[in-house]
Amino acid sequence: MANTFKNYFVKNANTAAQTVITAGAGVQATVIGMTVANMTTAPVSANVFVTAGGTDYYLVKEATVPVGGSLVPVGGDQKLVLEATDALKVSATANCDVIASVLEIS
Repeated sequence: MANTFKNYFVKNANTAAQTVITAGAGVQATVIGMTVANMTTAPVSANVFVTAGGTDYYLVKEATVPVGGSLVPVGGDQKLVLEATDALKVSATANCDVIASVLEIS
């Protein structure tokens, strides 16, 4: 089994849900950290969710990200495991940048 650390980035995530990472076939991805940064001059509402088997499961829904601030939905003591074909997604009311740090096991 190979263990690989990777970063995934989304620039200007907004109202259309954008996929940050989809775990590939035969891969277990452990999200060890994730940050959603507000890139605007007004507070933003953000959603972070996993799509698994065609169903969305929210980590946070309509969480406020303040001006000049960020939301850390995964990190510290909390980790998130994605199994094959599970997708981690983000949407926001205005532009946000997203960074996810992941350990992939294949």
